[in-house]
Amino acid sequence: MQKNKRLLLFFIAYSVCTHLSAQQNAISFTVDANNKAQVMDNIGASGCWFSEGIGKNWPEKKRERIAELLFSREVGANGSPLGIGLSCWRFNIGGGTAEQGDSSGIKDFRRRVECFLSPQGTYDWSKQAGYTWFVKKAKSYGVEKLIAFSNTPPVQFTQNGLGYKTSKDYKSNLKPGSYSVYTDFLAEVLDHFKKEGLAFDYVSPVNEPQWDWSHKYMEADQEGTPWRNDEIAHVIRSLDESLTQKKLSTKILLPEAGMLTYLYGGKGNAASQMQSFLDPAGKNYVGSLKHVPSLVAGHSYFTDGPDSVMITVRKKLADSIRKYNLSFWQSEYCMLADGFKDGNKGDRSAMDCALFLAKVIHHDISVANASAWQYWNSYEPGKADVNTRYYLIALQPNEAYTDGEFTATKNLWALGHYSLFVRPGMQRITLEENKSDTQNAAQCMVTAYEGNGSLVVVAINYSSEEKLIQPMLKNFQAFTKSTRYVTTASPDDNMKAYDQALNDAVRLSARSISTIVYK
Repeated sequence: MQKNKRLLLFFIAYSVCTHLSAQQNAISFTVDANNKAQVMDNIGASGCWFSEGIGKNWPEKKRERIAELLFSREVGANGSPLGIGLSCWRFNIGGGTAEQGDSSGIKDFRRRVECFLSPQGTYDWSKQAGYTWFVKKAKSYGVEKLIAFSNTPPVQFTQNGLGYKTSKDYKSNLKPGSYSVYTDFLAEVLDHFKKEGLAFDYVSPVNEPQWDWSHKYMEADQEGTPWRNDEIAHVIRSLDESLTQKKLSTKILLPEAGMLTYLYGGKGNAASQMQSFLDPAGKNYVGSLKHVPSLVAGHSYFTDGPDSVMITVRKKLADSIRKYNLSFWQSEYCMLADGFKDGNKGDRSAMDCALFLAKVIHHDISVANASAWQYWNSYEPGKADVNTRYYLIALQPNEAYTDGEFTATKNLWALGHYSLFVRPGMQRITLEENKSDTQNAAQCMVTAYEGNGSLVVVAINYSSEEKLIQPMLKNFQAFTKSTRYVTTASPDDNMKAYDQALNDAVRLSARSISTIVYK
């Protein structure tokens, strides 16, 4: 009996010492509620191209589950989330290339998009039924922000009658004198959806205006057109009038720059867009218009690697944002270009992609101070276990695109670590790292957010070794509970829920993403 008692005391002492050792070896940082940064507006994704086939034709059970994966904020019986609770959904207003069929010149029929307005001038609201199904689902799940965007004016308003350019002149494909008919069309679409109970908070009339979007006939990949800054200003002014006439409260999102650098610099006729549009001294100033908010939107493509470039670009952007007293939204990103180097080229694992995605989100929010972050694209055909660079959900559709299978990728859950927990209105808290931990923290990226009686800490362990972090909470109300959600390469770890002792160091598995929620 005395021997068993001594053994019990030994094990208790050993456990306490081990616990203290772990706490001492943890990467510590202070989370001070008084250190406020930007207020978060939304975290979302686009439902382009493949929404039509899925929402219109796929069996109800399958499309309902896809919608649940994207929009649900519910948890299952085991406490793990059923979906990633997006707070923003982007809807593509098509240009009519689907009605043109093969004569559209867009190779893949799935990337052709219908138009609500016919060349004869009549509206058909049965068009884009699949896209509309997803908008309705987003609304029914309580998605807070809806954004409508256009890649091209309706083909009847373009110079070449196509949804893309056939000349490389970096000028808009819109016919001269057709600005008002284009923006009246956009306002009519927004007004229709508002009457259907689907009011769009924002409309984006141009997309990546820096690219030439020119292709030889029958070689185009999608709808698109370039725009010069003066052409964009013309569109914005006309759209402001069209929205006012319809008595719509929808705000105009601009300029959807194809690279973040074009927001504050760059060359060409669509450069330095922040200064051009939102500096009162800019020749294309539109900041005083009723429907233009004090924010700029850009895409994180081509500025995602190496890490030194990623950070430098975002620091410059943050400096410019502060100078002009604006907010910044990262409104489109996937691992499109050569900046994405992680993993073996051609054989990047799903977790390689997820970790890189999380790293870009982290730097866009913590360095560039993005108050919104939106992914492209929610679903595309592809594999779920390798090279998942372009989508959240991998599709295996049939040839006619009337049915198929789908698999959630690790990218979905990587985005979910932010979208599900970092809710609109929460405020980012800047962190103070313990100086002795700076080197150890190099591959451990952490952000924190406060609001609604909760503190959310998102931690990315980029290294191949397990890490411990110790958040030192300061100036918060007393929390009574904490839960940790974890994504690793394991098929079972998709934002998997674990109990987390309130004052204990947080264990981060190797190559993992974790969200710790304090309530």
